[in-house]
Amino acid sequence: MNLKDYAEKIADKALELGAIRLSPQKPFLWASGYYMPIYNDNRSLLADWQTRENICKAFQVMLEEASFEPDNIAGTATAGIAHATTLADSLKLGLSYVRSSSKDHGLAHQIEGLGLSGSYGNKKVLVVEDLISTGGSSVSAVKAVVNAKGVCPYCFGIFSYGLKASIEAFASLDPSCVASTILDYDFVLSRALTTGYITEDDHEMLSQWRSDPFGWGEHHGFKKVER
Repeated sequence: MNLKDYAEKIADKALELGAIRLSPQKPFLWASGYYMPIYNDNRSLLADWQTRENICKAFQVMLEEASFEPDNIAGTATAGIAHATTLADSLKLGLSYVRSSSKDHGLAHQIEGLGLSGSYGNKKVLVVEDLISTGGSSVSAVKAVVNAKGVCPYCFGIFSYGLKASIEAFASLDPSCVASTILDYDFVLSRALTTGYITEDDHEMLSQWRSDPFGWGEHHGFKKVER
C-alpha cells in the first residue's frame, strides 16, 4: 500500500477510537484556556494492534520516500516510545527515547539507550513523535539528539494540526530537520466528511478553525477561559 492507503486506515481508526475527536458544536477546552473543535490523544491507538502495525508501515514508506536510512530510532517520552519501538524492531535498529528534560537524579540522562558513551557518535537518527502541535516539544527532542551527537534530518509523527507555530519552530532549527506526519488536519477533515463522521456544516466550521485556531472559539461564542 502507499502512504495515502495507510493514512486512510489510520484516520478511520483514530476517529473510531476517539484518538481524534471533532466536535465544532461542543468544542473542547484545551489546557491553554482556548475552546477548540478538535482533541487529539493518540495513546488510544495503542489499543489496536493493526493500527500500530499500519503506523509502523506508514513510517517505513515515509523513510523510503525521504531516502533516509537511520541507524537509530528515537521516540519522544512518553507517547512516541511505543511507535518508535515497533519501527525499530521492524527495521532491526537501535532504539532510544528522549525525555522533555534531564532527570534530576541518578545519571541525569535526558536520552536513554545510548550506552556508556552517552552519545549517538554521529549516527543518523529519526525522531518519532505521536503529535506535532506547536512543535515545541518535538523541536526540543531534536535539539537533544543533536546535542548528543546525533544526525537528525527528520522528525516523523502520526498527526499534526499544521499550526503556524510548529512550522516556524522547525524552520528555526540549525542544522535543519524536516517534520513530516502520516495525518494532517485537512486530511482528517476530508476523511471524516467522506465517512459521515461530520456533516457539511461541521466541515465548514472546522475549516474556519484551520485558518484562525486561536480566534475560532470567541468567533463562535466560546470565550477563552483565563487560568
